[in-house]
Amino acid sequence: VLSDFCSAMRCMPVWNGQTLTFVQDRPSDKVWTYNRSNVVIPDDGAPFRYSFSALKDRHNAVEVNWIDPDNGWETATELVEDTQAIARYGRNVTKMDAFGCTSRGQAHRAGLWLIKTELLETQTVDFSVGAEGLRHVPGDVIEICDDDYAGISTGGRVLAVNSQTRTLTLDREITLPSSGTTLISLVDGQGSPVSVEVQSVTDGVKVKVSRVPDGVAEYSVWGLKLPTLRQRLFRCVSIRENDDGTYAITAVQHVPEKEAIVDNGAHFDGDQSGTVNGVTPPAVQHLTAEVTADSGEYQVLARWDTPKVVKGVSFLLRLTVAADDGSERLVSTARTTETTYRFRQLALGHYTLTVRAVNAWGQQGDAASVSFRIAAPAAPSQIELTPGYFQITAVPKLAVYDPTVQFEFWFSEKQITDIRQVETSARYLGTALYWIAASINIRPGHDYYFYVRSVNTVGKSAFVEAVGRASDDAEGYLDFFKGKITESHLGKELLEKVDLTEDNASRLDEFSKEWKDASDKWNAMWGVKIEQTRDGRHYVAGLGLSMEDTEEGKLSQFLVAANRIAFIDPANGNETPMFVAQGNQIFMNDVFLKRLTAPTITSGGNPPAFSLTPDGRLTAKNADISGNVNANAGTLSNVTIAENCTINGTLRAEKIVGDIVKAA
Repeated sequence: VLSDFCSAMRCMPVWNGQTLTFVQDRPSDKVWTYNRSNVVIPDDGAPFRYSFSALKDRHNAVEVNWIDPDNGWETATELVEDTQAIARYGRNVTKMDAFGCTSRGQAHRAGLWLIKTELLETQTVDFSVGAEGLRHVPGDVIEICDDDYAGISTGGRVLAVNSQTRTLTLDREITLPSSGTTLISLVDGQGSPVSVEVQSVTDGVKVKVSRVPDGVAEYSVWGLKLPTLRQRLFRCVSIRENDDGTYAITAVQHVPEKEAIVDNGAHFDGDQSGTVNGVTPPAVQHLTAEVTADSGEYQVLARWDTPKVVKGVSFLLRLTVAADDGSERLVSTARTTETTYRFRQLALGHYTLTVRAVNAWGQQGDAASVSFRIAAPAAPSQIELTPGYFQITAVPKLAVYDPTVQFEFWFSEKQITDIRQVETSARYLGTALYWIAASINIRPGHDYYFYVRSVNTVGKSAFVEAVGRASDDAEGYLDFFKGKITESHLGKELLEKVDLTEDNASRLDEFSKEWKDASDKWNAMWGVKIEQTRDGRHYVAGLGLSMEDTEEGKLSQFLVAANRIAFIDPANGNETPMFVAQGNQIFMNDVFLKRLTAPTITSGGNPPAFSLTPDGRLTAKNADISGNVNANAGTLSNVTIAENCTINGTLRAEKIVGDIVKAA
């Protein structure tokens, strides 16, 4: 019954040795400060022993049963959740009964109180004291100033008091932070803790305070409250007398903001750990492993960096290799303060390197891992060939990306049937991640063969063949040649305009030049050009020959600038041209070609009787086919089968005329 009443008021029953009383779980003043100077030091040198609640006991969802007067005083259930804790730890549900609760809002607060208590107050401390153990009773709030836990000096004894200069001499050095207000807790003449502001520190131990409380005695205890550390408050739950005259104290963590969080929805930010060691070092970034070979031995150089500088941090490295049974076998461990490390004398295999940052207190940051292998690379899974104008671009792809792999490129105009003959029959282009094979000799409409293999420090893969062609875009080639012609010396000479000051003027020039370029290569050109103006427009007709040195080598050119180009055979008085080029069209009577590449072919006639389009559509008004015809689908009208016909599938007919023979 007492427990039920206490649960309704957030209380716990306390026996102080004489009477039974109740202490409510809400903010209250601390009654005493404990540090290493006023507790019993055990043989292991750690007076404060901490324990923590298990993760499974930290619930983040509660089903609260309460009495609903609007539902005939039946039991109702209110679900209370902490969504942030659920997202971090996963859902952990418990149930509770809200004793004497007839309000849904109160039921919600009861569930939230349980959740916040389990999530915020997770520590328990045990320690022993002498007669000072009687300065508080169970239920009182006490302060723990543990230097070992905090990582800095936070408590001790006052060696001297100077009230006139407001100076206290402490038994150990302290360091003030660069900003914020620092408070020191003292014991006044009434035996009550009093906090005053620290204004300055001299020689590390002489502390000037805002005021000296009355009755502060020498060798009394002090505790430091820094703005960078959270004050560590605990609520005493039991005091036991030991056989040696000391008292064993057990206290649980006390978070005074809990009441405001539950009842008022307040939000508090800050370090709840109360230790400078509470921030683990950050995980390393940009971890890489580079495999190299030296005198037949394989080495791995690991590199990484950190997002920020942490004083006293070192790095723990762990290298494992995959075993035949799929497990991981430890190869080596190392510790270094540098951001690089080299592993030597490694065998072939698949490795995983894990690096953690470790601070001076042994706390480890999150692990960063990188996998690599010391083995010959896998062959390219595919080779993408992209056609261009007189060029083909080859881009190999790996099934699994490996930054240590490059590719060897070999080129051949003919297919190599025996892949073992690639190195003797093909031409080596180079080693890179991709390759552009560009040459005036790479002609459209012809197959060219690439042979590519992966290479790394360890070895080479097998060759992979890919066949491709240069672009067959005729219109694009004309634009391509336009750029080449206008960039040549002969093209510039033919197309260069001469200022003719008068309209309806004319000029005839013959040019002849010979020179050496910057590379001491001979160039020469000859030509003739006619220029005229009429109605403000400029007209040019000319032709020229040149021999120029280009990136592809020596290039001979014959260029003609004219609206119409024609060839006439004047034999026997003939005046009909055999060839005419005009208006982006070419006209000829008879053409004999060994090879023709054209996206669209159309016969004469209006309308044309025959056409073949780039999408493979063939249209013909009358076709006589003497060979085989293979078709996946189609429609035939008015068809006569002159001889036998075999149908392997199902025959469907709307009408059959003639005799019907049924198979036996």
